[in-house]
Amino acid sequence: MKLHTNIIGEGKPFIILHGFLGMGDNWKTLGKMFSEKGYEVHLVDQRNHGKSPHSDDFTYEVLVEDLKEYIETHNLDEIVLMGHSMGGKTAMLFATTYPDLLKKLIIVDIAPKYYKPHHQDILAGLSLLEESNVSSRQEAAKIISEYVPDKPTQLFLLKNLDREGKDKYVLKVNLKIFKEKIDNIGAALDDDKTYDGETLFIKGEKSNYIKLPEDEKLLQTHFPGAEIEVISNAGHWVHAENQKDFYDAVIRFL
Repeated sequence: MKLHTNIIGEGKPFIILHGFLGMGDNWKTLGKMFSEKGYEVHLVDQRNHGKSPHSDDFTYEVLVEDLKEYIETHNLDEIVLMGHSMGGKTAMLFATTYPDLLKKLIIVDIAPKYYKPHHQDILAGLSLLEESNVSSRQEAAKIISEYVPDKPTQLFLLKNLDREGKDKYVLKVNLKIFKEKIDNIGAALDDDKTYDGETLFIKGEKSNYIKLPEDEKLLQTHFPGAEIEVISNAGHWVHAENQKDFYDAVIRFL
């Protein structure tokens, strides 16, 4: 699968994988900041997201092979790989499957454990949005707000709207497959999967996706070289909610 990407800067390869219902462009500001430190930053849209192709296949094993193909196509090695949430799940499995391709691994606010489906309200709102044939962003925002009260999350979701013709908006994401395969989003890393390379887990202080100290043993089992950094005044979207401290933590690790 030919994934859509936005490549910023020149230097050492640095791939960033977005979370569920996100896209590479969510990371554009930070991508530019990392590029100024001598990195060639690849903001990749994973399949069924952003401008990348849609497919009925949607598992982490498939996302890992997409990334492997992308890396081979661009002749990359000694990569810094960073993934947030769903992208972090892809990155963890990739690191344990193809460790020799990586130099460092950064996982943002997600653990190797199983997560129960918890995006039902969001998917319901997006489904109504898709069925409503909205003709303006204001109309779309009103629909989403009825399902998602948090304003930053509303704005994040509305980035998935794409104009089609003069008075019609459509969703970029493959909503049908997400609803069918929602259980796959929270899949755990298999017990026997490990990566010994340098790894940084970043947790938002207000987020419950990584629970310390109870998840720490699991992290160390799969990633024995892992460090954990907690970013204050930030939840699950830690890179957006406290960009400065997040950036500083990544640069220190690199």
